[in-house]
Amino acid sequence: MPDSRSIGLLCLLATSIGWGLNWPAMKFLLQEWPPLFARGTSGLCAALIIALIAAATGRSLIVPRAYFGRISLSAFFNIFAWMGFSTLSMRWLNAGQGALLVYTMPVWATLFAWPFLGRKPGAKSIVGLALCLAGIALLFAGSTSGIEAGKWPGVLFALAAAMLFALGTVALKPLPIDPLALVSWQLAIGCLPMVLFGVLFEHPELSALSFRGGAVMVYMTLVPMGLCYIMWFAALRRVPPALASIATLLTPVVGVFAAALSLGEPLGWREIGAMALTLTGVATALRVTKN
Repeated sequence: MPDSRSIGLLCLLATSIGWGLNWPAMKFLLQEWPPLFARGTSGLCAALIIALIAAATGRSLIVPRAYFGRISLSAFFNIFAWMGFSTLSMRWLNAGQGALLVYTMPVWATLFAWPFLGRKPGAKSIVGLALCLAGIALLFAGSTSGIEAGKWPGVLFALAAAMLFALGTVALKPLPIDPLALVSWQLAIGCLPMVLFGVLFEHPELSALSFRGGAVMVYMTLVPMGLCYIMWFAALRRVPPALASIATLLTPVVGVFAAALSLGEPLGWREIGAMALTLTGVATALRVTKN
């Protein structure tokens, strides 16, 4: 029988792979449905499924009224900004670029810890930021210097997703609520505005969703937003949080390679070098954050 730590590591591996494969899946889905409507619809379905699982396992979904303000703030940072902005970024970026930019959030969390927690960034934090910036510069380096004008909105949305998620992580304290209930509420509160915005302004054509697009929607709902979250919390009960955080660095790696294989996105020395620089910077920031 595998021990508890081994089960936790397997859960982390499955979670990182499931989240990583979601990046090319989202990029494919954007060919048929607009970003906020697609991501919001998937999130609302996942919220319902997780709520049903919680109820079936005897967990309470009732949340004290005093916590709803903090849950709403968490839903804005962790769901609306994180999921919504990262999905919007892929209107201008490919899946690999978006994944690498979004997963710089531990670097920003280290910097935000200074004004919010009084933790002044040290030399390792500065090195981590410099490595990430070098990776980003290399990622977008082409025949001309700098980021192409057409990609700037995507870069800004991806970095906004990373920074706002990091800000929420630093500024908001964890709530003493059952994890499944918390995820279900946050998904519902954070994804409902996406769906409403999508209906009012993106004008999705429901008939545009093909069979493959429907399969991608089912995957996004059941795996990244459903099963992966459940496995993530299962892993946190069995392995140290520092190890779990470092394990998430596998997610953008899976995203980059999966996008290259499934969507034909570029994967050469520039992309691999950018990935190495960026993830080394993130790993450095994680070490600082956990020390």
